Amino acid sequence: MFNEVKKSIQWGEETLTLETGKVARQADGTVIATLGETSVMANVTFAKAQKPGQDFFPLTVHYQEKYYAAGKVPGGFFKREARPTEKETLTARLIDRPIRPLFVPGFKNEVLVMCTVLSHDLVNDPDVVAMIAASAALTISGAPFMGPIACARVGYEDGDYILNPTVDDMHMLRNNPEQRLDLVVAGTKDAVMMVESEAYELSEEEMLGAVTFAHEQIQPVIDLIIDLAEDAAKEPFDFQAPDYSALSAAIKAAGEASMKAAYAITDKQERVAAVSAAKEGIKASLSEEQLADENLGAALKKLESSVLRGTVVKEGKRIDGRALDEIRPILSETGILPRTHGSALFTRGETQGLVVTTLGTGDDEQMIDALTGTYKSNFMLHYNFPPYSVGEVGRVSGPGRREIGHGKLAWRALQAVLPAATDFPYTVRVVSEITESNGSSSMASVCGGSLSMMDAGVPLKSAVAGVAMGLIMEDDGEYAILSDILGDEDHLGDMDFKVAGTEAGITSLQMDIKIAGITPEIMGKALAQAKAGRLHILGEMNKALSGAGDFSVHAPRIETMQIPTDKIREVIGSGGKVIREIVELSGAKVDINDEGIIKIASANGEAIQKAYDMIHSIVAEPEENKVYKGKVVKVVDFGAFVNFFGKRDGLVHVSQIENRRLNHPSDVLKEGQDVYVKLLGFDDRGKVRLAMKMVDQTTGEEIAEEKSEE
Repeated sequence: MFNEVKKSIQWGEETLTLETGKVARQADGTVIATLGETSVMANVTFAKAQKPGQDFFPLTVHYQEKYYAAGKVPGGFFKREARPTEKETLTARLIDRPIRPLFVPGFKNEVLVMCTVLSHDLVNDPDVVAMIAASAALTISGAPFMGPIACARVGYEDGDYILNPTVDDMHMLRNNPEQRLDLVVAGTKDAVMMVESEAYELSEEEMLGAVTFAHEQIQPVIDLIIDLAEDAAKEPFDFQAPDYSALSAAIKAAGEASMKAAYAITDKQERVAAVSAAKEGIKASLSEEQLADENLGAALKKLESSVLRGTVVKEGKRIDGRALDEIRPILSETGILPRTHGSALFTRGETQGLVVTTLGTGDDEQMIDALTGTYKSNFMLHYNFPPYSVGEVGRVSGPGRREIGHGKLAWRALQAVLPAATDFPYTVRVVSEITESNGSSSMASVCGGSLSMMDAGVPLKSAVAGVAMGLIMEDDGEYAILSDILGDEDHLGDMDFKVAGTEAGITSLQMDIKIAGITPEIMGKALAQAKAGRLHILGEMNKALSGAGDFSVHAPRIETMQIPTDKIREVIGSGGKVIREIVELSGAKVDINDEGIIKIASANGEAIQKAYDMIHSIVAEPEENKVYKGKVVKVVDFGAFVNFFGKRDGLVHVSQIENRRLNHPSDVLKEGQDVYVKLLGFDDRGKVRLAMKMVDQTTGEEIAEEKSEE
């Protein structure tokens, strides 16, 4: 019934298995990849004909984590998987980026790649397994895919690169100083296609070494996919790339000069208008048959690309007239919004980000429900890219895949410099509003985010800057590396290479390639050029930091105190009664965790102090021979009980009330009366012994004992 094919290798410390032929046989390609006990099924289907008039490649990648994979039931009211989580969205992008450029040029049939996590051992992250499964499924599907690719995760500890570190090793790296890297690399047999990373100030040499190590380690996986394809691949789909050379020649003859003139304009809006006018002029010169050709859009883009690329490589001249390694003018400003906790406006050329920081308490931490368990995050970065930022109109909705991806890239870049939660017990939310965009708004978010947090008084280890690099590579192998690329250079170039970091090293590296990969030599040059650009940007940012760092009067103050864990129950009280009373009476927010760490938050310092004193009175032990202010709670024949230390009561014996004999304690005391008492100690049964007679009941000062006369 089944024509099963299964292949396995030992990869690192785990066995990697690829199998096909048993499940989802109606898909064009299905592979279940298993690493350890983490299994992901990838299903590939593609349309056998292009939709009429379609001038783009409609590739869709979905990645789904099923809760049953880890033996969990989804939360929420409906108890089923719903909209994609951030992790699912990011992983779908992770898979899309290296496979998209490997489809045969000109192929515009619809392709769907679906990756489903079937089993998760909580050790091996399914994102790497999903990419391997997707590559294998595409390779055997018959689609015109120039793969295979493979993928690996790399860690870096004690100077050693680690292949496929565990989920626990990579979780919350900021709290694990021994682990300095979470790097994912995808590539073909010959070259690297995609890099995504979170790093902790690694040098350029260390980062390049990690990428090279990953590329070496994926070679056995590529061989495994080829081995599987030899036994299970379908017949290649009969696809011939359309020949529109005649149309391209006509378009070039009609509009090359006007297109060159348009791309010589440095202002973006004027250039866009001129390029649009050049295209209209070209179309006006074409025949009806040529205008109806479905390859018209591709031919026009080819002309744009050749004009831009040829000028850059042959003349070393960019669209806006800059040198290849020149950074656009930068202006940084902080403290521009009066009521926010921290704000910054970062402008680099025609790219601008308004970045705002908000400081919150433990109640504001983000709860993340993952297959590996539920945990909290006290740092969030949200990126928004409205249509007006590029001078367009359009539908405004929730964040899309691009916005989530760019926000996560900036989040990774800033992670490395955040203070430990024990040193700065705040929840930090950074929002980047992109107000203008012409190249690398994600790196503007990194720069603006760093400035904004410093303006909010967040004690970052150092400032972080980011720069986007580009690559133009001609067919003859000649190439040019561009610093701080424009939108058009990104759109028509061959590489988007983003590097963020401090003066000490790299904190994030992301790379996407539109050609069949780049060599370590090119990547090394790009990293060196990016470092120079990053240091220049940091220097420009420092000019705005002189007035930053004052803690906003509108931000909550947080006081942290540690109590013994056996006192937690007393602070919380039955059903939370005590802690609710503390919050109500003090006006401060109080948060306590299982380790006995209490965070008291309020914009009012008096409220914090009052809550602190109330908690301290519950958990602290009274000191002998110290005077306390108390309240009489009960008067009895032999004395009075006084509440003097939080909830603690003690007895003032009738003989200790005054320096005279009393008929009854009620002669001088009544319930509810405020008194000063001195703690004498504890009796044999642990009962508290208090005294009043040696304390001035007006001032609370202890009365000095009179010395006996000689």
